[in-house]
Amino acid sequence: MELTDQGDWTRVTSEWEVESRGDLEALRPERLFSLDGKVALITGAGGGVGGWLALGLAAAGARVVLSDITGERCAGIAERLGAGGKEHHVVAADLRDPAAPPFIVEGVLSRFGRLDVVVNAAAVNERRPIAHADPEVWSSIADVNLRAAYFLAREAMLTMRETGGGSIVNITSVNAEIGVEDVSVYGAHKAALAQATKTMCVEWAKYRIRVNCISPGFLMTSLSRPLWQDEARAKWILARCPQRRPGWPEELVGACLLLASDAGSFISGASILVDGGLLAGSPWNP
Repeated sequence: MELTDQGDWTRVTSEWEVESRGDLEALRPERLFSLDGKVALITGAGGGVGGWLALGLAAAGARVVLSDITGERCAGIAERLGAGGKEHHVVAADLRDPAAPPFIVEGVLSRFGRLDVVVNAAAVNERRPIAHADPEVWSSIADVNLRAAYFLAREAMLTMRETGGGSIVNITSVNAEIGVEDVSVYGAHKAALAQATKTMCVEWAKYRIRVNCISPGFLMTSLSRPLWQDEARAKWILARCPQRRPGWPEELVGACLLLASDAGSFISGASILVDGGLLAGSPWNP
């Protein structure tokens, strides 16, 4: 379903006055951020970030589809959803397989018949200096962090455009904005995904599909465990983060709900930093 100039202008002229749109009840947070009736897909749902985002989307009312390389990786999150009475489904797929994106989307549609929200949270990393980042490392990281996210978003678009639109949220990183030693490959692919997000926003707006990024700072997750176990690097991060602490995966939930729900209905092509102020600047006296 594409937007039309005629339809848009009719709406603009009929709702020009703020008073004509005044509905206090519609601004209640439980309605504004509601995902009731929506179906949300989360990749990397067995990980720290993906798991928490799945729980957050379910808490807002969405039926959630958990995807990871094996169903066992999603078992803990699925158990918590089931205990909370939240409807969910698991689709296991290896994102390194080019056939994974259509397979995952088909799994969503066969279970729930529609797809409204996609969160590309799956990610892998291998920290190496550029001198030791061989083509195999480049490709293995690119397959999951960039190619799979790109083509899963495209597969989602193909079904969302037939059902009135939706929201796609790509999880990128502060490493897309700054150069950090030993993460050149991860940073390059996250930067590419952030750029692809902008083009997706432009091309798919006519289908009422919004596409945005969440750019986390240094979180405490299994993927970042080597950083926090390295005393020198942990001190470097904490000295530069104004909040003087790591972030936690659940602290991404608020931004994700904003982008997935009607609360963010006019946000598209954006990259929301959730980094404790890291990129805002560093204090003189850490």
